[in-house]
Amino acid sequence: MVFGATTYRMFVEMLATVPDPAVGDPWVSRMAELPATVVSSTLQDPLERNAVVARGDAVDVVARLKEESDVPLRSHGSLSLNRALLAAGLVDRVQVTLFPVVTGRTGDDPIFRGAEDFDLELLEHRTLDGHIQELVYRPTLHGGA
Repeated sequence: MVFGATTYRMFVEMLATVPDPAVGDPWVSRMAELPATVVSSTLQDPLERNAVVARGDAVDVVARLKEESDVPLRSHGSLSLNRALLAAGLVDRVQVTLFPVVTGRTGDDPIFRGAEDFDLELLEHRTLDGHIQELVYRPTLHGGA
């Protein structure tokens, strides 16, 4: 897992409210178990939840991690981090989970505001509970080769 500092803090705070992550949602349990790298200039080691701090430019950190890792990297949330990784061409797949709600008055931060334009090739799709859709795309810079 790769997190930005803000998302990591939110993740740790959320897990603190769950008595036993292993009993909750499977994706929460999996995220809690995975080793994590947090790109941050403000956090200090040691971190909770099997995480370490990586200093420096997020694009450089993730490019190095991709070269060194035997398994695919995954990021959850971390909007500014993911925007930078998309712009640098370091994202191989974008998984979008659509919840059937409209938050016109209460929504805070459109997830792709300020990002470049990307064409998305649908790779996988499934319905989780009859309403929620999980979509996995391969992003390509719009107008790129």
